[in-house]
Amino acid sequence: MMKFKLLLWMLTKLLQRAVKTNPKCAAYVKDKNVIFQIQTTGGEGRYFEVKNGKINSYAGQTKSPSFTFIFKTGSKGFAVLSAKDSVNTFLTALRTQDLVITGNFVDVMWFQSLVDFIQPHAKPSLTM
Repeated sequence: MMKFKLLLWMLTKLLQRAVKTNPKCAAYVKDKNVIFQIQTTGGEGRYFEVKNGKINSYAGQTKSPSFTFIFKTGSKGFAVLSAKDSVNTFLTALRTQDLVITGNFVDVMWFQSLVDFIQPHAKPSLTM
């Protein structure tokens, strides 16, 4: 579970750095206002707030996120979010229900594009 929590915290830092150092990323989040969360079925995780061109995250859950990624366990979440073959791992987790996504899928797709700003490769992906 600790790896999962650390990964979510690092995700915040990576996104914040992308906003500060990449003008395209800054423009991408400039007018977006969304709150989403990434958690386990047990409720462990973080929620993320994108507002006024900034990204912040907080431990725990929020009452009404736009969307939620719910992983079966922290270890499943860590494995999916840190996978080298992120697209296939992400899709497999959805198929096996190790990951369930709830909420606004337009915002989910927006988030997927946001995550591309922190990817080390140039081609777009579905997940982190």
